[in-house]
Amino acid sequence: MNTDGLIVVDKPAGMTSHDVVARIRRLAKTRRVGHGGTLDPMATGVLIIGVNRATRLLTYVIGAEKSYAATIRLGESTITDDAEGEMTATVPAGHVTDEAIRAGLAAQVGEIDQVPSAVSAIKINGERAYKRVREGETVEIPARRITVHRLDVLDIRRPADRDVVDVDIDVTCSSGTYIRAIARDLGTGLGIGGHLTALRRTAVGGMTLDAASTLAELEERAPDVIGLPLTEAARRAFPQRIATEEETRVLRHGGPLPAVGIEGPYAVFDPAGEVLAVVSERDGRARAEIVLAPA
Repeated sequence: MNTDGLIVVDKPAGMTSHDVVARIRRLAKTRRVGHGGTLDPMATGVLIIGVNRATRLLTYVIGAEKSYAATIRLGESTITDDAEGEMTATVPAGHVTDEAIRAGLAAQVGEIDQVPSAVSAIKINGERAYKRVREGETVEIPARRITVHRLDVLDIRRPADRDVVDVDIDVTCSSGTYIRAIARDLGTGLGIGGHLTALRRTAVGGMTLDAASTLAELEERAPDVIGLPLTEAARRAFPQRIATEEETRVLRHGGPLPAVGIEGPYAVFDPAGEVLAVVSERDGRARAEIVLAPA
């Protein structure tokens, strides 16, 4: 049974990422469990969980590009920029054209400066922004440079029973992008407000919903819950280099290897194909960022 590796979880709505971690700790019978990139309770989909030594890979998982399917409601604003927050304004939206909606979203593609949602986990002077907002403060969060690689409009729907517009989108973006902020900024730009009503993460790097397990499926397999053993996870996440026997000995003890011109970080494997370390090259040497093999 594998005890070190990654689990691609299909997170259900209504749970925090920490709730999922707590459940996996119980199923895997270990305290050494972490997640790679928070999902809001409302959101569903791909949440990467690291177990035991694979928790050290989560730093790289968090930085990977991500893909989402989402629904934006135009004509209604909320304090959280999503459906979980109290509604703050309603503005008739039926007059807004499909062309204006598509143009407003197209303006958010590429490298842009995005202001995260005020109700977020970002720390302002050492305290979470959402805590300050709930205490009645007005929070100013500085803009962050993010990249929206792709933003496709899948459907624009106009419900018959209310003066709103629902827009289904598919997004691939850099780490740190707030899909809630895309919804808010589209509504602001159109002068009618907007918020997110549905969010499903479909991929983190190369790990997609196709490889994801529900918590119910993991319960059935427990304690054998590892979906991607450590070596397989490293192959999926990084470029690869095979070490010689001597290089394996050096790397196991944290020593440097000669550079070979691979853009890092990349994973180094021993001659038998087991992962040794994640390294980066600089000054003619490949130095370990993390050593994954036992010494």
